[in-house]
Amino acid sequence: MSSILSIVRSAIAPLTRTRLFRAVAPVLLPPLERLVRRTTGGRVQLSGLLVPSLVLHTTGARSGEPRETCLMYTPDGFGRAIVAGTTFAQARHPGWTYNLQRHPDASITVRGRELRVRAEPISDDADRDLAWARIESQWPGYRGYERDSGRTVRLFRLRPVADTAPSGMTVRPQDAHVG
Repeated sequence: MSSILSIVRSAIAPLTRTRLFRAVAPVLLPPLERLVRRTTGGRVQLSGLLVPSLVLHTTGARSGEPRETCLMYTPDGFGRAIVAGTTFAQARHPGWTYNLQRHPDASITVRGRELRVRAEPISDDADRDLAWARIESQWPGYRGYERDSGRTVRLFRLRPVADTAPSGMTVRPQDAHVG
């Protein structure tokens, strides 16, 4: 990580833990993310300027309609992505977590590349602690959202699944790394 990015993260991270940020971010950031993605043809993700980010494509738990959400992710070191349903420490779980619980087969777009994934909940306490440690090595203090929300944040590991590329070439899960 570049020293400039480290300095910027260090300056911004404490702001993300303020009440004002937690109140304003859920309202302002999603439309701003959509605007930046639309303006740049999906090449730039606002959150991606600070942390690894992806677009999660799910099927609505109740509606069955396609949904997409911009999320920070943390590479797990094994070609998979860890995502946390923090919703800026709000009391409710984000909608995308219900979607993944109901329809774990989804896809993600990372740096313009779409991959099919299968979402696996991270529920074992020891595994959750390891996942949180990895997340916090990327964004210090992030687990504070869980403490402040008063709920157990849903964590998911997004594992790439075998897919057939347009050319007919098979992409094996071990070849489809995230991050």
